[in-house]
Amino acid sequence: MDFDVIIIGSGPGGYVTAIRAAQLGLKTAIVERELLGGICLNWGCIPTKALLRCGDIYEQLGHLSDYGLSAENRAYDFSKVIARSRKVAAQLNSGVAFLMKKHKIEVIEGAAKLEKGNPAPKVVVALKAGGSRTVQAKSVILATGARARTFPDTGLVPDGERVWTYREALVPKTAPKKLIVIGSGAIGIEFASFYRALGSEVTVIEMLPRILPVEDEEVSKAAHKAFEKRGIQFRVPASVKKLTKSKTAVSVEIEVGGKAETLEGEVAIVAVGIVGNVEDMGLEALGVKIEKTHVVTDDHGATGVAGLYAIGDVAGPPWLAHKASHEGVHCIEHIAGLKPANLNAPIPGCTYSNPQIASVGLTEAQAEEQGLEPKVGRFPFRVNGKAIAMGETEGFVKTVFDGKSGALIGAHMIGAEVTEMIQGFALAMTLEATEAELQATVFPHPTMSEAMHEASLDAYGKVLHI
Repeated sequence: MDFDVIIIGSGPGGYVTAIRAAQLGLKTAIVERELLGGICLNWGCIPTKALLRCGDIYEQLGHLSDYGLSAENRAYDFSKVIARSRKVAAQLNSGVAFLMKKHKIEVIEGAAKLEKGNPAPKVVVALKAGGSRTVQAKSVILATGARARTFPDTGLVPDGERVWTYREALVPKTAPKKLIVIGSGAIGIEFASFYRALGSEVTVIEMLPRILPVEDEEVSKAAHKAFEKRGIQFRVPASVKKLTKSKTAVSVEIEVGGKAETLEGEVAIVAVGIVGNVEDMGLEALGVKIEKTHVVTDDHGATGVAGLYAIGDVAGPPWLAHKASHEGVHCIEHIAGLKPANLNAPIPGCTYSNPQIASVGLTEAQAEEQGLEPKVGRFPFRVNGKAIAMGETEGFVKTVFDGKSGALIGAHMIGAEVTEMIQGFALAMTLEATEAELQATVFPHPTMSEAMHEASLDAYGKVLHI
């Protein structure tokens, strides 16, 4: 064997798995066809947060009078905003390269294809530098991620000019004055929030009955209202019939409530889901089962083909970087013969818009659908001392408990910095906390997190500050 394990793809799933493999004493290689860190560090999670931070600051400058402050000539240099985002991504990319060297993980630059082998498929790499290299390992892990879904029949295909996916939306030369965003999931809403902060006129199209459809319905409604207050327009529910483009504009034909409408803009962003990167790797020839562009695996990531595993986005939803890392650690620990990390730990989801949205576990509706008897608590930030002091009173915290056992089974938030707070509830759920334990926990004052405590109290009629 050349290696104990070969990992194909170096995103948060792949590179974290490689590090854990090296820690376990396994001779490890990672194959990457583009940039270390994958989509997340280079074209997704990290650079988008850098853009959103710039947007937040610029937007706050427009409200300085609320704090008794003033400044003149608010402006931005769009090229520098983009350059800062790319610099942040480059820093993270180099950080991954450092970690690979530190843990003595061999990085093979090129595109991988699998062929039959024993005890795992052989990995044939078309090297970036030219030529090819065939390597063999005891185990191979696919961590190839996913990419934006496109719809050629309706014209929803990126061209880098008038039609963008998240990738093109990160590096434009100018901010569009009029933007159409197709899809209201986390990606679509984050770009809508960023470009609106810089003054773009933004319209979001969603085919389902409400925006952010995976979120709790109350949060979804509150987000819709908050975004409209910021000037973002919505067409919900609406189906896209056709997108046409010229050298200077796009036109999107939609149907809303049975009526036809045409939206005009400079640019359209397509954010309507993703597809797994499963092509051109020889998976079908090996007998790998693929459903809806994702590799089918068991609870440990095994594909059914001897020695071949898959983790992260390529293995299906939820399509989250932290889920990929968690799955990767579980997978490699299983391969190494250890008792793996808890694969069923609750996975929080975050949308870094303004206001932010964060959730973990079941929604109230999902709990009812599962036959549970949910006890629900809510607490608004408008009566939270820290939120009032900060001028961030928008939003609320919602908790969902199992009425029979008292276990926390879900939590949903909208408001300032809730993406930093949700981990408290994720930890509580992982530790199987009940309402009694959450209510007995001492939360520091004054903090936004006190709303978490109050929402837990409210579910049982004990709320203190309402």
